[in-house]
Amino acid sequence: MVSIGLKSSRHLRKDIPGKMVMGDDDLVAEKDTSTDPSSSVKLDELGGNSSSVAANTRNETLILDNELQHLSLERKPKNSKAKIKKPVPVSQYKPEPWMLQGEDQEMPRQLNLAIVGHVDSGKSTLCGRLLHALGRISKKQMHKNEKEAKEKGKGSFAYAWAMDESADERARGITMNVGVAYFDTKNYQVVMLDSPGHKDFVPNMISGVTQADAAVLVVDASLGSFESGMGVNGVGQTKEHSQLIRSFGVENLIVAVNKMDSVEYSAERFNYVKSQLGIFLRSCGYKESAITWVPLSAMENENLVTAASDTRLSSWFHGTCLLEAIDSSAAPHRDVSKPLRLPICDVISSHVLGQVAVCGKVVCGAIRSDSKVLVMPSGELATVKIIERDSSRLSSARAGDNIAIGLQGIDPIHVMSGGVLCHPDYPVSVASSLELKILVLDITVPILPGLQFELHAHHAKVSASLVRIVSLLDQKTGKASARKPRMLTARQAAVVEVRLEREVCVEEFGTLKALGRAFLRSQGSTVAVGVVTRVVQVDMSTLRAPPSVPSGRPRPSRSSLICLPMSARPPIELLQLKLSSYRYTSLRRA
Repeated sequence: MVSIGLKSSRHLRKDIPGKMVMGDDDLVAEKDTSTDPSSSVKLDELGGNSSSVAANTRNETLILDNELQHLSLERKPKNSKAKIKKPVPVSQYKPEPWMLQGEDQEMPRQLNLAIVGHVDSGKSTLCGRLLHALGRISKKQMHKNEKEAKEKGKGSFAYAWAMDESADERARGITMNVGVAYFDTKNYQVVMLDSPGHKDFVPNMISGVTQADAAVLVVDASLGSFESGMGVNGVGQTKEHSQLIRSFGVENLIVAVNKMDSVEYSAERFNYVKSQLGIFLRSCGYKESAITWVPLSAMENENLVTAASDTRLSSWFHGTCLLEAIDSSAAPHRDVSKPLRLPICDVISSHVLGQVAVCGKVVCGAIRSDSKVLVMPSGELATVKIIERDSSRLSSARAGDNIAIGLQGIDPIHVMSGGVLCHPDYPVSVASSLELKILVLDITVPILPGLQFELHAHHAKVSASLVRIVSLLDQKTGKASARKPRMLTARQAAVVEVRLEREVCVEEFGTLKALGRAFLRSQGSTVAVGVVTRVVQVDMSTLRAPPSVPSGRPRPSRSSLICLPMSARPPIELLQLKLSSYRYTSLRRA
């Protein structure tokens, strides 16, 4: 039509009043008001050419002049970002009656139990032995595991393979991902979270154990192994895991002193482990009354489900077995008085739940089938179709339940691990910058402004940088003792400001503790733990993708990054981002 219009315009005068305007779908002839209203432009079915236009109406035919550059044949793309309603103050939230009905129902309460400890301390073997003793693993499956373990020359790993199911875990002989299993006690339905102990997989441990209500710290009583876990000859995961689970808010701790058979069930060895580890646990903030000490042997099934039968142990230990210690754990607090918050632990797909399904622990509020939820930080709405707990279908779930949810009406690209399902009227905060109150752990290199690190908050992991150190804190009073210090050293408390490389769903610690904890890791170890004191929120209505590099400038070459020293080289996540002109300039100057 444009070409036809150009052809016809060659025979027309430039001073004829009127112009051609273009709508979204078709061309519209717009005449000047001085022309005869009875005159019209007649076009044939093929779009009309100059021969099909009446002679007496050619002068009224509109021309395509130099305004063509203002016309566009393409529709302007609409903003695909979901419009989030203005948040309603949380103080106005009131739980619905169906959310409170579950409090009086006689159903097993759920207890999320984390199994943590140093690598090779026997965590997976303890879990498998416990499940087998409680009938959660069939004899057929156990016989299969024993046969396969012997064929690969790892006969002692038969019980561990009940939790380590992947080929990589069985080949390497270590746990790499958090294994999940269920068993029942008199008071609880226990969700057992078997965590990896190797230092390379601490991020996986953090993502899984952030759901814990209580924890079992497994310690190897063998000579040299306990000392290795405490970090005598290096960095031990016994200490790091103890600090992390305390930072998760876990107050009740069961210390399982495993492999007592290797030291002939020695009371002296048990007391030595208890005294050395007890001093460190108290320094982490554990109360002596909240720690339960249980000597046992997972391989020999001593003091796991029933009291010890070996006289070498029963002659001096008269406490509870491991199962009784778990069953006597204090009931965790369940908060349904706040809006729904469900951090997404993992995104899965199954025939039962559907193509888009998530799993995680409801930290507050409640959820039920056929209800609407808001998926953050994408801001998309979805419908809850199926809720499952331990492969059992539920109509609703409340705070504290570890569940799997099948979603409908949402594209899978909008659902990610580290996101949060929340109430549509009460969205979770989305932050690009945070103010943290942190406690520096036992580090050897001081922390300076500009440090690049990984920030972990619930199931989210993001690259971040330390913008500035606001103040040092007196650990006894909690008040500021120094303003703008140059650096932070081991065991110091401080208020810092960090900038995140992408948006993260968090809440202030005073508002919601489960989403207000943060962990800072650098070079494979945890350097600090802390809580969120202030959130710099992102305006979701104005959130736009970062602009691309201007076409007039070349993109930075690979050599400009390779020349940086290792200590100054940015994390790989930064290199994968689309570079804005500002970032390009910063890299070029660097």
